[in-house]
Amino acid sequence: MDFSKSMAVAASGLRAQTQRMKVIAENIANASSTSPVPGGEPYRRKIATMKPEFDRELGATMVESGKPIADRSEFRSQYDPGNPNADAKGYVKLPNVDSLVEIMDMREAQRSYEADLTVMDATKQMLVKTVDLLK
Repeated sequence: MDFSKSMAVAASGLRAQTQRMKVIAENIANASSTSPVPGGEPYRRKIATMKPEFDRELGATMVESGKPIADRSEFRSQYDPGNPNADAKGYVKLPNVDSLVEIMDMREAQRSYEADLTVMDATKQMLVKTVDLLK
């Protein structure tokens, strides 16, 4: 694999992890929101997806972020009879977002992003050393 391929593959990983972090940030931002209308559903957690994509021009497999999918797990509920979104029993539906899970996903995405940066830095250093050898 030449230098341009390794840089392109690492860059595709950076883009994919950036999209993943955006989805996670949206989940965290909506973790305690309720439905905008009484009786409606609150925010539903999204799961970032990624897919391999072969680049014929480079002859390398890249990673691309796919469309986020909705997490179909059950909503949480909280007893709050004074809330205008409460049902007849006094329970309010809350998003199916677990902040701890989101924080762990964010940390994993951050580590993957850092690994891609390390690959780009190592490639750059190898390129500089190669140029130095040619002098």
